[in-house]
Amino acid sequence: MPRTSFNELLEAGVHFGHLKRKWNPSMAPYIFMEKNGIHIIDLHKTVVKIDEACDAIKHIAKSGRKVLFVATKKQAKEIVAERISKVNMPYVTERWPGGMLTNFPTIRKAVKKMTSIDKMSTDGTFATLSKRERLQIKRQRAKLDKTLGSIADLTRLPAAIFVVDVLKENIAVREANRLNIPVFGIVDTNSDPKPVDFVIPANDDASKSISLIIDILAKAVEEGLAERKAEKDKEPPKEKKAKSEKKEEVKAEEKAEEKPAAKKAPAKKTTAKKEESKEKVAEKATEEKK
Repeated sequence: MPRTSFNELLEAGVHFGHLKRKWNPSMAPYIFMEKNGIHIIDLHKTVVKIDEACDAIKHIAKSGRKVLFVATKKQAKEIVAERISKVNMPYVTERWPGGMLTNFPTIRKAVKKMTSIDKMSTDGTFATLSKRERLQIKRQRAKLDKTLGSIADLTRLPAAIFVVDVLKENIAVREANRLNIPVFGIVDTNSDPKPVDFVIPANDDASKSISLIIDILAKAVEEGLAERKAEKDKEPPKEKKAKSEKKEEVKAEEKAEEKPAAKKAPAKKTTAKKEESKEKVAEKATEEKK
């Protein structure tokens, strides 16, 4: 059963594309017709593509991995922040920090900086600082929280990214392509669908259109998480214990690999060398006696 219907998409204005003169020829397979100088998107194909994207995202959520949602345009900011935060997925609604995927360790350092500032406020370190220093640290914390607060739980690279406007978020798409991370995206008639792995041909400017698609994808994530939880509950306690022990073993092996190799003990003298040294000692003893 499809997750949405033709009429539902029609009511949300998903079918409205851009002006004919602004179109991208690569979007021709998804365009139904042209009316009053505006391209009309084929909603039958949109229904199929939404189902494909939902199935893939559900599978990712079920496997316990993360999908990063990117939407920095005004129409999509609040919609994504409100809906995606409910399913505990990371999202970016402010300016995309360049190198967020390709230079992920640096981004993690900035997130750790936030946690260290939080510790300072609880362990009494703030009390030893001057008023000016406290104010500067608080401003720094607020700035980091604004840009990176929504990805604080993203400890490793996401399994996929979802982009609302492919043209606007072209840097995020390029970074994902460079790292072979699958890209899901709402692609309008003025955008190039080639860099996107799971294309959803739809209106990426209308808030109703964005809200409907985001809501459908969020439900798919919820389904995946629910199935993951159900499978975990069904597992017998022995299997759970075995899995936890395996994880601990892997962590121990990783720590052992990180430690430098111990210095080798100096090799013992061979028996031949020992015999030679004994003979020399014996010769010296006889000489002394004489």
